[in-house]
Amino acid sequence: MALFDGVEGCALVGMVHLLPLPGSPGWAGDVAAVRARALADAEALLGGGCDAVIVENMADLPYLRGAVGPDTLAAMTLCVSDVVALGAPVGVQVLAAANSQALAIAGVTGASFIRAEAFAYGHLADEGWLEACAGPLLRQRASDGLPHVRIWADVQKKHAAHAVTSDLSLGDLARGYRFCGADALVITGGETGAATDVGQVAEAAAAGLPVAVGSGVTPADAPTLARVADALVVGSWLKHDGDWTKPVDPERVRALRGVLDRA
Repeated sequence: MALFDGVEGCALVGMVHLLPLPGSPGWAGDVAAVRARALADAEALLGGGCDAVIVENMADLPYLRGAVGPDTLAAMTLCVSDVVALGAPVGVQVLAAANSQALAIAGVTGASFIRAEAFAYGHLADEGWLEACAGPLLRQRASDGLPHVRIWADVQKKHAAHAVTSDLSLGDLARGYRFCGADALVITGGETGAATDVGQVAEAAAAGLPVAVGSGVTPADAPTLARVADALVVGSWLKHDGDWTKPVDPERVRALRGVLDRA
């Protein structure tokens, strides 16, 4: 299922990992530098062949639970606006599970979609217990007049424990997410950079929604994953030395794009 207009087959989505934002422990005091790095990474991703990007406050460790402060929100809105101006589809993820704020950013910047943690089924993450948010989030989207902003929902979010839903298969969960109104599903490994199981991707796809792979994609497994997924979201491998804290490596972006084009 096509996730973006004009993109046939499996889409390649690159991650723009923002430098630490105001309000986070790592904040360095220079919002201009944060914006410049975000724009440079986005240009490298799109110039190398990515079909879309997601902007995320990855460096704001340790994450707050369910909301960020106004200073973080303001800075992230500026960065997303800069990236949206490049003209490609842009997603927004505000960690951790600050889905309402991500939707607000998308609404004012013109971003195309958000990536949402804890959309359906509560679970225990390293930030603490995350409540399901589908009900209030979809009501916010309707009241704000944002039906065009799609919601990509993580199923069995990485860096989290899912014992409370262990009596449900991944397919059961995927169908539950569809019932709750998600527009697409994201399947990942257990942590950042961990490989995603292709069988789980296929199981989720059987629910009838588009499915994106959300972690661990490399040129070695990209062709196999692309045969069952509608998008590959790639962060770490596209950075210099495969390190998510470093800038995007244009050569790696072109290399992965080439692998997908030849698959």
